[in-house]
Amino acid sequence: MKKLVLSGFLASEEIYINQLEALLLPIRPLKATATTSQPVLTIQQIETIFYKIQDIFEIHKEFYDALLPNIQQWDEKVTVGHLFQKLNIKVKGPKDSKDCTTTISMEALLYKPIDRVTRSTLVLHDLLKHTPKDHPDFPLLQDALRISQNFLSSINEEIDPRRTAVTTPKGEARQLVKDGFLVEVSEGSRKLRHVFLFTDLLLCAKMKKAAVGRHQQYECKWYIPLADLTFQTLDDSDSCPSIQVVPEHELEEMKIKISVLKSEMQKEKKAPKGQSRVERLRKKMNEQESWLLTHSPTIPFRIHNKHGKSYLFLLSSDYERSEWRESIQKLQKKDLQACVLSSVELQVLTSSCFKLRTVHNIPVTSNKDDEETPGLYGFLHVIVHSAKGFKESANLYCTLEVDSYGYFVSKAKTRVFRDTTEPQWNEEFEIELEGSQHLRILCYEKCYDKSRLNKDDNEIVDKIMGKGQVQLDPQTVQSKNWHMDVIEMNGIKVEFSMKFTSRDLSLKRTPSKKQSGVFGVKINVVTKRERSKVPYIVRQCIEEVEKRGIDEVGIYRISGVATDIQALKAAFDTNTKDILVMLSDMDINAIAGTLKLYFRELPEPLLTDRLYPAFMEGIALSDPAAKENCMMHLLRSLPDPNLMTFLTLLEHLKRVAEKEPINKMSLHNLATVFGPTLLRPSESENTKGQHITSASDIWSHDVMAQVQVLLYYLQHPPISFAELKRNTLYFSTDV
Repeated sequence: MKKLVLSGFLASEEIYINQLEALLLPIRPLKATATTSQPVLTIQQIETIFYKIQDIFEIHKEFYDALLPNIQQWDEKVTVGHLFQKLNIKVKGPKDSKDCTTTISMEALLYKPIDRVTRSTLVLHDLLKHTPKDHPDFPLLQDALRISQNFLSSINEEIDPRRTAVTTPKGEARQLVKDGFLVEVSEGSRKLRHVFLFTDLLLCAKMKKAAVGRHQQYECKWYIPLADLTFQTLDDSDSCPSIQVVPEHELEEMKIKISVLKSEMQKEKKAPKGQSRVERLRKKMNEQESWLLTHSPTIPFRIHNKHGKSYLFLLSSDYERSEWRESIQKLQKKDLQACVLSSVELQVLTSSCFKLRTVHNIPVTSNKDDEETPGLYGFLHVIVHSAKGFKESANLYCTLEVDSYGYFVSKAKTRVFRDTTEPQWNEEFEIELEGSQHLRILCYEKCYDKSRLNKDDNEIVDKIMGKGQVQLDPQTVQSKNWHMDVIEMNGIKVEFSMKFTSRDLSLKRTPSKKQSGVFGVKINVVTKRERSKVPYIVRQCIEEVEKRGIDEVGIYRISGVATDIQALKAAFDTNTKDILVMLSDMDINAIAGTLKLYFRELPEPLLTDRLYPAFMEGIALSDPAAKENCMMHLLRSLPDPNLMTFLTLLEHLKRVAEKEPINKMSLHNLATVFGPTLLRPSESENTKGQHITSASDIWSHDVMAQVQVLLYYLQHPPISFAELKRNTLYFSTDV
């Protein structure tokens, strides 16, 4: 790694030296004309324009020549820290160094030498990461890093007057500490705001619509001095506005629409004159993603001005909420004084926000370049092993989040490990990724004190002990093997492993030759062997979920622990005698996951490959009577074991949805979870007759229709097997 980092830096040094050489070429002829009667530039102008170029060139050439042989004859024990020390001390130069170089642009002329120091600072960070502490190079590299960081901070102080456009009451410079887009609930509706946290106040702004060609500007909606800011306690929540939550199925539908638009845009980009249509689609996608961004968050973050108003933001993740809270509390530890800004000061501060902001674009994919990584689609398998570094025993658990459509979603939660400083979870989860680029792990201490529980569903009262995130690098994650990693958070280390399955692999149904067991075996083979109408596994899982999982929030949506699901799968496959005991002891999400896995692994879907095209056509009919006739006739055409199993599952899912106020699972949510599982055709059918460019195309292409088919039957009055079969006489024609 160390050699790799240095080789990359050496290559960029070579380019830089060539640029400096190119700049040195005109100096001699220019100096020669300076003393003639018709000078192109005076000596003074040449000195200003080509300031210190010769010196900078020599310093970097000397550094390059010293580093090159070390890399050509690489040796583990080699030390390079002294070269960086020398480079940084020399580059530092005199106080007046307005260094300038390269021929790219005016801006580049001014910042390039500084940019090299920034670059070498990053390289030093990487080198330290891959140098053992007992290596002789370690202290040298540390010292080189200290020199270059001091240099950069002195430069920042010199060139930072714009950040001090307004001074605080104590005469200190007001710095921007953090900013980002948050959803505010204002006058009963959700508004996207850009929030700026300065060293002494929090400012909430809205982007003003700018006239063509004009710079965009912010308009201040409100601000609170940090000296007056408090976080609302749970007891105050009565006075809070109620949060309008958008039903989950509307969010799911919007995601599918966005996926469809994305694949349309990909096709249009390849078309000869598709550019104008691409722009129209991009605009539409931007609107839809912005809607999703505004309506998805549900976690309240309440802020209070102790002399007046309260404000409510909604965030998509507890991670962001704790980051904002921690940043504010850290600043509040300083001796802050309340401040009142005059309208002029407020205007100056608000207009400086545009230059100061660190988050420039609303986090939607339509704002990103196509070259940017589109993220991963498929399934991420994560094992949360253990954690250490806790000072005292506690009841501990972890949650996992991944980003999707510009915000983070909580996808899994480990069990609570009671009264320990070293929890050993060793739990595996399968997490679906939708264009995800990051995985976050949050570690909580469970609060069992009922008096602290809030009326508000989304208020998390458990205490965050630590949080961290890792980038999902496609190269690392996509290898077949598990990749082990550690996240360090507030002195706590959480060990986990992960691997990734792309969506095209995870969507395949594999035709099975095996006759024993139940997973991956044709449903009629299982029912015949068991002499049953509905497979035993389906009946048992349904019975257990109805007994103790029907009130579980997110039942069938929250993933169960993969190792538990695999244990149940093995037990059902080998027909173990202890299945009933295992079921009664097992976490209910694992049982729900086993049922979903059974349907997913059927060699052909429960509603069959043969009838799939007809289901797709039937659901698209607009005449209600024709649709009813067609959809009922399709059910009659199913083989008996498939039909009986489907009707059993249908009635079960309706009973689950009756408890929606408690378990938050509507008919539409359940249709979203089970539709593709029951209908998605096997590989040969999936690709027959349609040109599919990518896995996400398959996904968005049919998934909406698959959900609609199941939803149709879930919303239908009860369907009885006997009644259906009685009517077969009238509909004897085949589909």
